[in-house]
Amino acid sequence: MQIQIISVGKLKEKYLTQGIAEYAKRLAPYAKLTLVEVADEKAPEQLSASEEQQVKAKEGERILSHIKQDTYVIAMAIEGEMWTSEQLAKHVEELGTYGKSQLAFIIGGSLGLADEVLRRANMKLSFGRITYPHQLLRLVLTEQVYRVFKIVRGEPYHK
Repeated sequence: MQIQIISVGKLKEKYLTQGIAEYAKRLAPYAKLTLVEVADEKAPEQLSASEEQQVKAKEGERILSHIKQDTYVIAMAIEGEMWTSEQLAKHVEELGTYGKSQLAFIIGGSLGLADEVLRRANMKLSFGRITYPHQLLRLVLTEQVYRVFKIVRGEPYHK
């Protein structure tokens, strides 16, 4: 299976890049992982609602340019479905069974995801109703993708 994690902004914190690299290495025997960073749109702190929409739309165009037509898209969104790791593993396994070998997870920038990206998504997934820094969410998501494949294979993973 080919997994993409497409996210807005450049990851600079060394501890996060090291953590993501470790889980990407562990994931390599199970799936091909591609990490895609798209530029975040520079904007002042105070934005009107229409300016926020414009920023998200520009970031959304960058995100969508990396998604192939036949890719199954999961948008990370606070209002999305909250699943257990086992539920996500079952879903990913079913996708593979039914010929969906390309999967993309999308992480928006600090303002969230554009409506166009949310409409393109096949599902919205949430890791809870709290807000995570989008850089930290990349690490958490990468670990969960690795965990999914360990569960699917019936292999042990620390609890």
